[in-house]
Amino acid sequence: MAADSAEQFCVAEERSGHCAVVDGNFLYVWGGYVSIEENEVYLPNDELWIYEMDSGLWSMHLMEGELPTSMSGSCGASINGKLYIFGGFDDKGYSNRLYCVNLRTKNGTYRWKKITNFKGQPPTPRDKLSCWVYKDRLIHFGGYGCRKHNELSDCFDVHDAFWEGQIFWGWHNDVHVFDTTTQTWSQPAIRGGDPPQPRAAHTCAVLGNKGYIFGGRVLQTRMNDLHCLNLDTWTWSGRINISGEKPRDRSWHTLTPIGDDRLFLFGGLSSDNVPLSDGWIHSITTNGWKQLTHLPKSRPRLWHTACPGKEGEVMVFGGSKDDLHFMDTGHCSDLLIFQTQPYSLLRLCLDCIGKNATLLKNQIPCLPSKLLQQVLKKITFWAAVNHRQERKAETERQSQLNAT
Repeated sequence: MAADSAEQFCVAEERSGHCAVVDGNFLYVWGGYVSIEENEVYLPNDELWIYEMDSGLWSMHLMEGELPTSMSGSCGASINGKLYIFGGFDDKGYSNRLYCVNLRTKNGTYRWKKITNFKGQPPTPRDKLSCWVYKDRLIHFGGYGCRKHNELSDCFDVHDAFWEGQIFWGWHNDVHVFDTTTQTWSQPAIRGGDPPQPRAAHTCAVLGNKGYIFGGRVLQTRMNDLHCLNLDTWTWSGRINISGEKPRDRSWHTLTPIGDDRLFLFGGLSSDNVPLSDGWIHSITTNGWKQLTHLPKSRPRLWHTACPGKEGEVMVFGGSKDDLHFMDTGHCSDLLIFQTQPYSLLRLCLDCIGKNATLLKNQIPCLPSKLLQQVLKKITFWAAVNHRQERKAETERQSQLNAT
């Protein structure tokens, strides 16, 4: 029974620099890396981890087809049930390859396809870039990578300590569009406004027809500036002047849209190399930031992923609780769920029944069949939560015993 529970309540392996997207009722996780005995180990390229939101259960599925190499820092996004992976870094260097996989498979087989029959010119190789999804298009911005001498331009800040012959490394602020319907790469003509400074390990989000950028790193500087690009007119806002307090400088953080006019910022690494656990909400209507005061201070994350749930919650998975530059051992596998708005009454009732299933075991079978199915999933959800908390407490207890 214990072995069955352990298998049923398994979780995706700890990792940082991975990709995660939501499609329907599921969170999909691919790639990234962990540290084993001070070595960076990329996670298997043929594993897709899937989290079902209603039941709280993880499952792992082996993938087939034209597999991407195992990488970190790739940019993942979903359009119409397909996961697209662009760029990243592996043992051989930076990538500018594009792959996709259908997540809505009918036979349970997840098959990667390398997109090679595209038109146009893809971005130069890079990682730690960002992507907006708008009108069936992937719109990529920034990242850290390499260029040949004849590819140097104003959209590229050279890393003054890194070059080799005719190859230069540095940060980008160019915009590249991949149209998934025509399989075409293009670079839009920016029609106005001041673009953000080149950067990597920044974050982005879409609200309406605006693509927002916050923070990131260039050279030794981490930033806390907010910009937006009109994805219809291709005009930059310039640095948006914020009223009131605002988040501190950071990189490796996340920005997630919630509702029609708000953005949720979480975590990252500060300019003084401190892993952050703060959360902020930016209102487009008031043009201000508000810090959330109820978040746990002991759960910092950087180079994690954050995806919107079904009722305004934000699901943060993986990442590191340590500064990856100096102590690359703190990779995480827990899923943090942040509630950013009140849940529906139905959701609250289901959670209440799920948490108290033992007390209500005689009444639950009397529920209507459709409601019963939802309740059974909530019972599983809270059983999984309790199992993981008990395992974590036991692990911490064993660590304390070993330390003494």
